[in-house]
Amino acid sequence: MIIEPRQILAFRYLRSGFAGGDGVVPASDFSRNSGLLALAARDPGMTRTRFEAAVDAGDLVMAHTLRAAIHVQAPDDRWALGPALVSDDPGELARQLGNLKGTEATREPREALDAVTDAVRAALARARRLDRVQLHAALRDALPDDLLPWCKGCGTHHVAPMLWRYATVAAGARLDAQRRYRTGGRARAAHAEDAARMFLGWYGPATAGDLADWAGLAPAHARRVWDALADELTPTGRGRASAALLTADADALRDAPPPDGVVFVPPGDPFLWKVNRPLIVPDRTRRGHFFRAVSSPGAVLVAGVPLASWRVRRDGDRVAFAVEKLGRVSQAALTDGAERVAAALEAPVAAVDVT
Repeated sequence: MIIEPRQILAFRYLRSGFAGGDGVVPASDFSRNSGLLALAARDPGMTRTRFEAAVDAGDLVMAHTLRAAIHVQAPDDRWALGPALVSDDPGELARQLGNLKGTEATREPREALDAVTDAVRAALARARRLDRVQLHAALRDALPDDLLPWCKGCGTHHVAPMLWRYATVAAGARLDAQRRYRTGGRARAAHAEDAARMFLGWYGPATAGDLADWAGLAPAHARRVWDALADELTPTGRGRASAALLTADADALRDAPPPDGVVFVPPGDPFLWKVNRPLIVPDRTRRGHFFRAVSSPGAVLVAGVPLASWRVRRDGDRVAFAVEKLGRVSQAALTDGAERVAAALEAPVAAVDVT
């Protein structure tokens, strides 16, 4: 099955929640407000108040899931995107946990993860909510010294970074709107194949390597999951013989409408994930403008293609925007997009400076 790049772009744009696409694609909330602004880019009625209420009620779930990073997602999705992706293979799990180094390396990865997971569950059972400092204090009280290496940066002993994050994944913990950890409710049975189907539904056609990168899996783990879906996949061509699409999505891909409109998306938006970057920004030099090792800007999508970058800062009670154009987009469209971001943040616009 040969698919033109424009068709892939249209399909991924639609499935990312634009152009009338439904569902919630997991959005990174690594930076405060990024999850809120990703949802607001797709839902004009999304505001900080509405977002925080949904997170506190569990109608949206904020939790460490993919790669043990904080994501905002649909409630039923978090089990497939979190616990189901934790490997049972010692080597693969060690890779997910950061190849444990230090005194905690005296334990097998699964033993270490189980011990910290049990401590997370016990701490959250005793307290309704714990912020990160309080959670670490509870873990220090509960765990033996070999699981609490010294952290020079923090000036204290605490569980290794990826180990404690994956422990919250395994425990099914979620966060409230103030980023306090709490129990996540009753777990739902899920499998890694469920996450792979979601991934292909959002980012197909793709490869097992793309899945590994997105989900934080070792290549061998991703390949096993991929191979388990073999009967559900249609291979695609054009130089990526291993790329595939869910067969069930073939018609949707062919019929996806071309992207339209102007949308401000924040750094880390699901549509800006790595698998999309060569498609939406083919030029490597321009790609470097939008995707940086640290402090990437937001992107202004024009018909699905980034043609400007944006940043926002507080100016008293208001917000000010700095927009840098790399293509043709009108001042009116930029002003409208900035006002939509400001409405989500519940702050009036101080200025929209365009260069």
